[in-house]
Parts: sequence; C-alpha cells; structure tokens
Amino acid sequence: MNQDNKQSDILLVSINASYIHASIGLRYLYANLNQLQSQCQIVEYTSHLRPSDIVEKILTRAPKIIGFGVYIWNTDHITQVVSLLKKLAPEITIIIGGPEVSYEYEEQTIFHLSDHLIRGAADKAFASLCSQLLSQSESGQTKPLPKVYCFNEPPLKQLELPYQYYTDEDIRNRVLYVEASRGCPFKCEFCLSALDKTSMPFDIEVFLIEMDKLYQRGARNFKFVDRTFNLKAQTSLKILEFFLQRIDDDLFLHFEIIPDRLPEILKETIVKFPAGSLQFEIGVQTFNPEVQALISRKQDNQKTIENMNWLRQYSKAHIHADLIFGLPNEDLKSFAQGFNQLYALKPQDIQLGILKRLRGTPVIRHSDQYHLIFDSSAPYSILATNCVDFNLVQRMTRFARYWELIANSGSFANTLRLLLGDQAFERFLLFSDWLYATSGKTHQISLRKLYDYLFYGLQACFALSQGELCHELLRDYKKTGLKGQPEFFKTLAS
Repeated sequence: MNQDNKQSDILLVSINASYIHASIGLRYLYANLNQLQSQCQIVEYTSHLRPSDIVEKILTRAPKIIGFGVYIWNTDHITQVVSLLKKLAPEITIIIGGPEVSYEYEEQTIFHLSDHLIRGAADKAFASLCSQLLSQSESGQTKPLPKVYCFNEPPLKQLELPYQYYTDEDIRNRVLYVEASRGCPFKCEFCLSALDKTSMPFDIEVFLIEMDKLYQRGARNFKFVDRTFNLKAQTSLKILEFFLQRIDDDLFLHFEIIPDRLPEILKETIVKFPAGSLQFEIGVQTFNPEVQALISRKQDNQKTIENMNWLRQYSKAHIHADLIFGLPNEDLKSFAQGFNQLYALKPQDIQLGILKRLRGTPVIRHSDQYHLIFDSSAPYSILATNCVDFNLVQRMTRFARYWELIANSGSFANTLRLLLGDQAFERFLLFSDWLYATSGKTHQISLRKLYDYLFYGLQACFALSQGELCHELLRDYKKTGLKGQPEFFKTLAS
C-alpha cells in the first residue's frame, strides 16, 4: 500500500513498533471508505524513524486529510509528528482515533494539536467525516464541524472486511492480524475490554471465506486479535477445523484463549495440530482469588490449572502465559507463589507484565485505597502500591527483562534447570539482582555475553560448581549456532 511519493487527498498513517506488524485498524478504515478509496492511501512507518523523517515522507504526498491510529506504543511518536505537521503545513486536517485517545483525551497534547477526534469505533465514522471535509473544501464552505465524534459500534455485518488490503508483501513478510469477533464479556479492570458491553461475532461463514482467500494468496501467519477466542466453542471449532484442513509446514496460528474454558470438542481438534502450528496466549494474570475479586476478574483457578496441564501433556501447542505484577493489594509473596505455580505448569513462555493504567480502564478506582501510583508517561506503568514500593517495581521490571532474555529465549534450556531449581521465582530474582549489579544493563547484552554472566552469576549466587556449569552451558551454547568458544570457557582453558 505504501507507494512512495504518490499524492493522495487522504492518508491513513500508522507508526508501528516494528515492520513485522501490519495495521488491521487502518485497513478497516480504508475498506469502509467506499467511493473515497481512490483518494486514499495507507502508509505505515516504524518508530525507528525520526518524527521529522516521517513528516518529510508524508508531505511529499500532499494530503488534505491525515488519519492517525493512536496506541499506547506510538502516542509519543505521533504527537511529535502531528506537532511538526501543524507547524509546517497547518492547512492539513488531522484526524486522530484509537484506544489511546478515546478516553481522557482532553489532557493530551495530541488532542489539542489535532483537528478532530473519533472516539471508539471509527470504521464508518472516518469515511463520513472525510466526506464532509472534502465536500466543504470543494464548495468553499467554512462551517465548523465538531472536534469530537463519538459513534456507536455499527453492526458487524455492515462492515466491509479489510483482508483483501493486505498486500503481497504483507503476506510474505508480516504477521497478519485477523478477528473473528470483537469485544469481551469480562470486566477485568486493568483492560480496556472491561468497557465493552459484550463480545460480538462476525458472520463465521463470511469470515472463513476471507481467510481462505488469504490462504490461497500464500498467507500462513495468522494472529487472531479476539480477546476470547474460545468463548463460543462451536465457532472456535469451525475455525480450527478450517485451518486443520489446510495444515502445512508453514502454517502458524496465534489465539488468545480464556484459561478456564476448554471443552472436550476443542480438545479433540487441538490434539490434531502438529508442533509449531498453534500458539495459545493464556492470560492468567494472578492466581490470588482476593486480588481477582478486587479487579473483577472471574477465573476458576483449578480449571485453569487442569486445562494448562492438559495442553502441555496432550497437545503440541506453544503456551504463552501472562502474569501481571503490581495489581492492587498483591504483595511480593503472593506474586511469587503465583509465579511458581505458573512455572510448575511448564508453559513455554511466561510473559511478566508490569501493571499499566491504560486510559479509561476502571483500575484507577483503586488508586486511593491501595495507593496506586502510575507513571504519567506512556506506557503508564505502576510505580508503587500499598504492597510494593518503587524499588521493588524497578527490580521486577529488570526481572521481566532478564526473564525474556534468558528463560523465554530458548537459548538456555539446560542451564535454566540449574538456575531455577525448585524455587523458580526466588532464585531468578536473586540472579536478576546480581546481573544488574554486575552489568548495570538491561538492554544491549549480547547472547554470547549472557553465557559469561550465567557462568559467574550462578557460582556467585548459588555456589554451583564450575564443572557442572560448564557442562550445561556448553550444551546450550552449541545449539545457538554461535561460532568459537565462549569467553568463560577460554579463561578456564588457559
């Protein structure tokens, strides 16, 4: 869709975290522009580009209207881009939308810089606003239009689906985001989906026709953005069976599933998928029943444990499980118990997230009682609560980063058993503290250097013998494909 320097009246602009992501939101807007499509382009940039470079590229296209999708990961970048555009080309009409600006928008700089804001679902609203703006421009009218638009979500059957607007390049090189439903019936207060009234399905037959078209074009990497893929088992079953009939070595499917809901009809199909084809994202978040009740999270912990045990024992699905640190009234002891409980279930990945206060989420109601202090800058992470102080939050932020580098990377499968022993959380926190005290870094640590840190750190923290460490580290090292010998081994050999 990015045709360099081609001029268009309307630009739909996204600033993605990396190239591999393709914006499904902008493609929905484009799909529903109707007769205005011929005057519009989608252009996607990444946050690696400087704001001034993005502005330069935008201005070569001479747009009259620009629509920006604003999310927590790009709000600062887009604010800088819009600020520059308003200085250099104030005649361009700027329309913003997206979850980051749909709530508490009046306190945001980008709202005051922009000409219009569409709150909530913009699939049809964007086309309507653009039509009015272009009509006024052509007729010379100057009647002011409202700055803020808020529309109810249209019935999903009225929407044109966006999937044909994934390009051949997208299909070859990027993750394709798809959705069989919108919304969520649950009310977990840390999530924007708590504001949804319910979950609404797309027509499953129409949806699967679109999936088949993508598949026939060569698409093999599908990431479902549904909050609750397994909410309705019969619909989930149709989707799984559709892809099972088309299974090949390259097919990869990502689903976010409700952890305590896995009926037998889904299990019977899940077991048929080969290794490497299925990934389930399972949001456990906390195992503490009192904290769950406090944040309006309904979760049967026993069923969650049973389902995760079943998935690991009988399926070949890759399990990516989420926990959140810093939830109101959860202390370190409770979190450690939950972490160890989750680790014992053996998911391939554990994503340790630090609580964030997304704009509009109800979790803010606990701020006074539980002394929640959030960073005022994106991504609005928790800084302290009644149970955890700032120093501990900092330690846990480093823990999460190091866990990603070491435990989730897959590069230290053998060494990890020595590191974690039978107290995964406590031992990794001790090592995490040592690693930061020694390196002073959380980023820009090479894989080769991590082997050295593990060699010296495990001796310092747990008094492990050099011989045992060398054996396991070298087993892992040989699998990485790194050439030569690690530095610690060279030192020992000399």
